[in-house]
Amino acid sequence: MYEPHVVGDWHEYEEHAGLRVRVHGLEPAEPPRGRDDAAEGLTYFRLRVTVENRGERHFGIHLEDGQIDVRIGRDGEAAFIDWRNSQFIEGFDVYPLRRVTAVLYAAGTEDSLSQVDVQIQLRVEEEWADRRLWTGGLGLQEPVGPHAGTLRDGLALQVSDFLREQAEEGTA
Repeated sequence: MYEPHVVGDWHEYEEHAGLRVRVHGLEPAEPPRGRDDAAEGLTYFRLRVTVENRGERHFGIHLEDGQIDVRIGRDGEAAFIDWRNSQFIEGFDVYPLRRVTAVLYAAGTEDSLSQVDVQIQLRVEEEWADRRLWTGGLGLQEPVGPHAGTLRDGLALQVSDFLREQAEEGTA
């Protein structure tokens, strides 16, 4: 069964040797050009999507609106995405040993931000890569330091258990 990544984890693309991506930097943040009127009463947050090339040749990368889907809360409702304040990757050549990062501003009701799911579908050299999912939440810290595995493993285990339970309910 396919299991999501935890926010902060890298995903390597087997079909594009050396290319990897991660969703990270999930934190509360106000947008730099001011709040959108449609987000009134919502809590803003920011996340980053970094694409890194550890291979031997360059890749043309596209990560634009429509290729990033952000869902929040237990029911997976769509988050408000502030396209005006977000920065995407539009046709950028990522050379070996280089990175490129997209910054996305989104908003949702405060009580639903403890669970944030981010689905990415990267386009590499005009070819669509498989969709990948990262899960995290505001208030959960990304793993750093000597005890990093404990939080990461705990959250990954919780996500795996939840998905397993959901799959079992659907097969009964």
